[in-house]
Amino acid sequence: MYLSRKWYAIYTRPRWEKKVNRLLSEKGFECYCPLNKVRRKWSDRYKLIEEPLFKSYVFVKIDDAERTPIRMTSGVINFVYGDGKPAVIREKEIQNIKKFLDEHENVVVKENPSFKPHQRVKVTYGPLMDQEGEVLKVKNKQVQVAIDSLGYILIASIDKRKLISF
Repeated sequence: MYLSRKWYAIYTRPRWEKKVNRLLSEKGFECYCPLNKVRRKWSDRYKLIEEPLFKSYVFVKIDDAERTPIRMTSGVINFVYGDGKPAVIREKEIQNIKKFLDEHENVVVKENPSFKPHQRVKVTYGPLMDQEGEVLKVKNKQVQVAIDSLGYILIASIDKRKLISF
């Protein structure tokens, strides 16, 4: 039973992340609300507070059959979808977030850069790792890149998350 459990991102009402996390925990679900330690200045002192790293998001590890009780939880709007189905978050990504937040304070979240034709990019993951090329076309989450090594041009469609611009 536990082997089929996967991490999903759920979208919550604004400023309900901690409350949804608590409600889901009370129902017995394994959930995770990444909290960022941030120094805030009050009138007379500085205070270290914990605020959600991702606004309106909480992660939950469940079986497919458990999605309805999650949706019925107060403060939950819906699952985050990708390609028409709830987006699955890899266990390694959750562990990386936890480790990063354990080691750092005042973390800033930035969205992946958008890619444009003729922009130079470098592949960061997979069989083409460390190869450089030029963006030919961008379509949804895929970027068509011309890899121009060895005097040949190889054209590959690569997931945006596996590229960096430079």
